[in-house]
Amino acid sequence: MFAGAAVVFISVMVLVAIAVSGPVTLRQSLANWSAIMWGGVAFPIVVLTALLLWGFFIVHDLRTEAAPPAVHVEISGEQWWWRITYRDPQGGVLFKTANELHLPAGVPAVITLMSPDVIHSFWVPALAGKLDMIPGRVNRLLVEPTRTGVYRGQCAEYCGGSHALMALVAVVHDRAQFSAWSARQSMPARDPLTEEEKRGRALFDSNGCGACHALRGTPSMGEVGPDLTHVGSRLTLGAASFPNNLGTLAGWISSAQHLKPGNRMPSFDRLSGAELRALATYLKALE
Repeated sequence: MFAGAAVVFISVMVLVAIAVSGPVTLRQSLANWSAIMWGGVAFPIVVLTALLLWGFFIVHDLRTEAAPPAVHVEISGEQWWWRITYRDPQGGVLFKTANELHLPAGVPAVITLMSPDVIHSFWVPALAGKLDMIPGRVNRLLVEPTRTGVYRGQCAEYCGGSHALMALVAVVHDRAQFSAWSARQSMPARDPLTEEEKRGRALFDSNGCGACHALRGTPSMGEVGPDLTHVGSRLTLGAASFPNNLGTLAGWISSAQHLKPGNRMPSFDRLSGAELRALATYLKALE
């Protein structure tokens, strides 16, 4: 494909040079009808058709030679965050998380993309090109990361007022690290240990947080917002909008509508500073 593009580019540049500064006879020959039809119509049709057919063969070879996916991830783009579900090969749910995609290096992964509200577009440039998430449709992206690291993704299709704040963190581990991460994510939420954490858990229950959020292993099984079972282990909050620490957790709880206007998380500004600190301490401990 590169060689074909190079031939076309060089040929066009030579013709441009002739048209601009070549001998008069050559410039006149480029302007006649046959040169325009052969060089401007027939040649592009033949060359582009050949490259297109060659591209089809390449795609077919890639599909037939690719190893079966070992990681199955379902990502739902929602206003304005990413619901991420890891599944086994039969489609069963292993665990759920949000706004962070974790993959092992050197292992094929199939990412199933969907949307329940408006058109979004999944794009992590370090992994692959963008692919739209269209309500009523399911798209699939096959990736095989080659380098470990932390990469940024972004919704690449305007999806509403807070579109610019709909980012994503992609973390590529080595295989052992990914296995350890998956094992931790499969575990239920741990019980609060300190008095501050216990108070935070009580506030989580009394303020109805479980109606929207899930804490696996507890009565909180909400599906409206992100699963918070291991929220403390995430690198960011608000779909990669803020770093994940006690201060930003408390700030997000009290001022979610100010930080990301229009999202479905209400601002709990009625909570006192001490209550926000206790609730944030409990959530940060959920690693």
